[in-house]
Amino acid sequence: MEESGIARFPKPVAGRIPNFHGAETACYSASRLAEFVLAHTIKINPDTPQTHARYIALKMGKRVIMPTPKLREGFLLIDPSRIPGDRLREASTIRGSFIYGSKISVHKIPRVDLVLVGSVAVNRHGARVGKGGGYADLEYGILRELGLVRDSTPVITVVHDIQVIDDEIPMEPHDLPVDLIVTPTRIIKADKRFEKPRGIYWEEVSGDMMKSIPILREIRGLSKR
Repeated sequence: MEESGIARFPKPVAGRIPNFHGAETACYSASRLAEFVLAHTIKINPDTPQTHARYIALKMGKRVIMPTPKLREGFLLIDPSRIPGDRLREASTIRGSFIYGSKISVHKIPRVDLVLVGSVAVNRHGARVGKGGGYADLEYGILRELGLVRDSTPVITVVHDIQVIDDEIPMEPHDLPVDLIVTPTRIIKADKRFEKPRGIYWEEVSGDMMKSIPILREIRGLSKR
C-alpha cells in the first residue's frame, strides 16, 4: 500500500490497520447500508481509517461503542445526545473519544446492532486478517459472551480495494469473519463460509492478557458465580 501510494498517515502501516486514501468514501458507503441505517448502537474499532464511520454514526444520532486500545480500559460509550453538535468530529477521534465518551462496565454495555472492523486483508469468503494482536476477535468474543451480539449481528469491514485478496486466509474458531466488505468502489457480500465465535475462547487468553485487560477478569469472575 505504501509502494502504491495508497497508504496515508499514520505510517509505516506495518503492524497496524492501515489508513488509506478513500477511507472516507468507503465509510460513507457503509453508512448507506441498511445494516448501518437501522442500527441504534454500533461497535466501531478505534483505528484511523474508521474515524469517519464513527463521525457519521454520531452525526446520525447513533451510539458508538469503541474499544480502548488493546482493551486496557475496556469499552467507551460515545453518546451523541451528550455531545455538542460542533464537537462530534472531535469525539470521533481516539483522543476525543476519551474526552466525550465514557468508560462503561460490563453491566452497562448496551446491545450492539452492528459491528464495524478494520482489516489488513480480507477475502470474499469473509475471512480477515487483522494487525496480529487478535483484539477485534476478542472484542467480539467479549460482546458475544455477554449476550450483546448474536450470530445474526452484521459484521462489516471497511478496506481499500487492494486489501481484498483472492488467497485463502486460515481461520480458527476464535477468528471473526465478516458479512460485508466495503471499499471505496464496491460492496461485496461475503459467502459466509465461516462461523462467528461463540464467545471468549479462554484457552487462547494468555496470563499477560488477563493481567493487562481488567474486563477479562471481571467477566471471568461473573462466569464463576
